[in-house]
Amino acid sequence: MKSNEELQKNVVDAINWEPLLQAAEIGVMADDGVVTLSGSVNTYAKKAEAEQATKNVAGVKTVVDAIEIVFNTKDIKTDAEITDAIENAFKWHWDIPTEKVMVSVENSWVFLSGDLEWNYQKEFAESAVINLIGIKGITNTINIITSTKDKIEKEDIEIAIERNGTINNKNICISVLKNVVTLTGNVDSWYQKSEAGRIAWNAPGVHQVNNDLYVDFDEL
Repeated sequence: MKSNEELQKNVVDAINWEPLLQAAEIGVMADDGVVTLSGSVNTYAKKAEAEQATKNVAGVKTVVDAIEIVFNTKDIKTDAEITDAIENAFKWHWDIPTEKVMVSVENSWVFLSGDLEWNYQKEFAESAVINLIGIKGITNTINIITSTKDKIEKEDIEIAIERNGTINNKNICISVLKNVVTLTGNVDSWYQKSEAGRIAWNAPGVHQVNNDLYVDFDEL
């Protein structure tokens, strides 16, 4: 296992490697795989990028994101301006059925709700918002309500995960209860955890994925 000092340095290096974050003042503390991020940035996109870059570092088990967003004066937007910007952003995404997505903004925080058929549409809706200036955060509670009547096949998900060469699936257990898929077991990285969850979401008929995989990094 990496020492706290090694993991801290690796995370700092990973954050500084991202062009979006090179000028950001982000503090990093590591304690037995738990990494706490602090400091301030001027956009939500930078905050999200810092968290994702941290999760991608081998040895990170949990991320505590305490980064604050402090806007430059010129970047402060009203809730109405943010709402208009989101509506305009959605117009450029043919893959989002925007008539089914409800948007509200309160104190610069964006709330997305509604019912969609696929999880990738839910993720695309959030991605369309994440880079907008003036937002402090996103709460995405869009529900996945599929129209397919197909039964979710556990074996199909197992094969799809096994087919992905980046995942060690020997320690992944899959259970299916009606339209809910639950993943348990251990993986080596946050990337493997998120990738396994993405694959499970791609199965027709899935309404919910409980990704309870534990990141258990073991450096050989």
